[in-house]
Amino acid sequence: MKTAREIMTKDVFTVTESTPLDELARAFANRGVSGFPVVDAERRLVGVVTETDLIHQNQRLHIPTAVAIFDAVIVLGSSKRLEEEVRRMTATTVGEIMAAEPVTIGPDLSVQDVAALMAEQGVHTLPVVDSSGALVGVVGKLDVIRALATP
Repeated sequence: MKTAREIMTKDVFTVTESTPLDELARAFANRGVSGFPVVDAERRLVGVVTETDLIHQNQRLHIPTAVAIFDAVIVLGSSKRLEEEVRRMTATTVGEIMAAEPVTIGPDLSVQDVAALMAEQGVHTLPVVDSSGALVGVVGKLDVIRALATP
């Protein structure tokens, strides 16, 4: 039975939390991938940033509806959501838009377990980390399909 170590891409392009968003956009355009691992100086995984994160950063602000009744104003919607949207819209670095707790796998996980995790979590790519949390590779859906197609 094959493992993640056998099918993963080892030479992975990464970004850091301080990578500017314009540089991130160029990396997406030039590399033709949909996400990058975010690592610290020791190459430990600290998050994942995707094209969707960048697109959401540029969406329009949704201002909650407010209703005035007598002398009170009642906001319909979540002020927390508004704060989150404003935070994303004003972001300038990867660290401000990335997912800080990505789904990860170890290098010895079987291909079947990798496939199951991808299906359960709805993810297309999984960072592979060692016991210290250092990024050692990534496994994408195509890697899994290739492994399942070859005995």
